[in-house]
Amino acid sequence: MGQTLFDKIWDHHLIDTIKNGPQVLYIDKHLIHEVTSPQAFNELKERSIPVFRPNQIVATADHNTPTINQHLPIKDTLSKNQLDQLYTNCIDNNITLYQLGHQYNGIVHVMAPELGITQPGMTMVCGDSHTSTHGAFGAIAFGIGTSQVAQVFASQCLLLTKPKNLRVTVNGELHKGVLSKDVILYIISKLGTNSGTGYFCEYAGDVFKNMSMEGRMTVCNMSIEMGARGGMIAPDETTYNYIKGRKFAPKGIEFDKKVAYWNTLPSDNDAIFDQEYTFDAADIEPMLTYGTNPGMGIKITETIPVNENASFKKSLEYMNFEVGASLINQPINYVFIGSCTNSRIEDFRVAANYIKGKQKASNVTAWLVPGSKQVENQIIEEGLKDIFVEAGFELRQPGCSACLAMNDDKIPKGEYCVSTSNRNFEGRQGQGSRTILASPLVAAATAIEGRIIDITKHLN
Repeated sequence: MGQTLFDKIWDHHLIDTIKNGPQVLYIDKHLIHEVTSPQAFNELKERSIPVFRPNQIVATADHNTPTINQHLPIKDTLSKNQLDQLYTNCIDNNITLYQLGHQYNGIVHVMAPELGITQPGMTMVCGDSHTSTHGAFGAIAFGIGTSQVAQVFASQCLLLTKPKNLRVTVNGELHKGVLSKDVILYIISKLGTNSGTGYFCEYAGDVFKNMSMEGRMTVCNMSIEMGARGGMIAPDETTYNYIKGRKFAPKGIEFDKKVAYWNTLPSDNDAIFDQEYTFDAADIEPMLTYGTNPGMGIKITETIPVNENASFKKSLEYMNFEVGASLINQPINYVFIGSCTNSRIEDFRVAANYIKGKQKASNVTAWLVPGSKQVENQIIEEGLKDIFVEAGFELRQPGCSACLAMNDDKIPKGEYCVSTSNRNFEGRQGQGSRTILASPLVAAATAIEGRIIDITKHLN
């Protein structure tokens, strides 16, 4: 019987199996940031355990960083302390660090792929749930807790129960204006937020084969939102073309050798999956969320469905929406384009293409937050910054920003924000704030109009 992409990589990294219990998995790359690493470093220090393989760890500052005036001293005490501690820990343990202002600094799940750190066939972990992003390259990548961060520091391994295999196939051609964010929001709205629990999900079919690497990263990023341990897409020419020439990518003959190996990774034709779902691309339209979890999504032309569940009613009450209502023409005062889901150069090109020659609505505060210094530089070099500034948008500096509001980028209580981030939980973007998840295209259009519009009627 053939093997899945997930099984091939897992077996290649399997160190040992505890009798009738979990398995020991070797970890190729460990990504860290300022929020979930200090406690793990402290645990090692208290037990006099050295970091086993510092060369396989990469650190960046992203979650609790300011997105304006990054050249000035940090005012927020908590943020400053966390960043100072990260810098100290990395220096003490000889770990590569891209601190605030460094040319390679950025959101951990944006800067690692663009530097060529992320590669097919790897096992990758980070103390952040959206580590699933890196699965877009055909890697086993998943988030871990602080105690597991310490485990990887000490041994470069993890004790794990092996997840089962899930495959989601989407065939056909997407309609104009339907982006990768719409695809994954549609899948989650159909399957639910716990459909992937206990599984690693592989995405297959025409739609994912035809997606850019940026699009694939958006999809895999949100795998965690349907409860999956992670998401994956088989590596192919699109993957290799993206990796080739990047700073830490293999070079010359070594690259060719890697590609030969990477070509063996895709799931075999006779591989068996524990669970399978199939969708038709023609059924997918631009999507919006209306509730307080990413599974509460509808097509932009649909109305909020009927549901007698108590938590559903509580969610609608929080959002101040009603069953049967359409979100079209809903006034919006905040728009956020950023996060590890949608802050890559492709996302800003999509937004700029729509915004060009238009003016932001006067009632809207619109924050554009690139995912890395490199993306920020591309925005400037390609002339996109000029388009944004002329239209009245605010281009900020890299960081997680208003995705989780750990810094000053908070949405005020009671306000709606159309956001390209990954979570619409209560208070996620600021206490009492109301989040509507959408694609960069829908977010850009909302900022221009000051309200949600049916984007399908506004495309040339």
